[in-house]
Amino acid sequence: MIKHIVFFKLKDRSPDKVAETVAVLRNMEGRIPQLLSIEVGADLIHSERSFDIALVTVVASMEDLQAYQVHPAHKEVIAHINEVKELSIAVDYEI
Repeated sequence: MIKHIVFFKLKDRSPDKVAETVAVLRNMEGRIPQLLSIEVGADLIHSERSFDIALVTVVASMEDLQAYQVHPAHKEVIAHINEVKELSIAVDYEI
């Protein structure tokens, strides 16, 4: 099993833009067969070091992670994220 975690810092950190992006990310649920689980959360603290949104997904294998990356529903999300993000960081690890 692979856990894929991504943090996003948005250009526009307003509550409306954060909520919109959270909804776009959550829209992947049930649309990508390789995703065994998905969690999306907006930051509550809003400190200088905080990122705005966290995405945590689980897939069964590296092959499934690669299939997720090129899935059309994920590509829609990437298009949105590329418009709104200032910065993103990710980590993938075996669980």
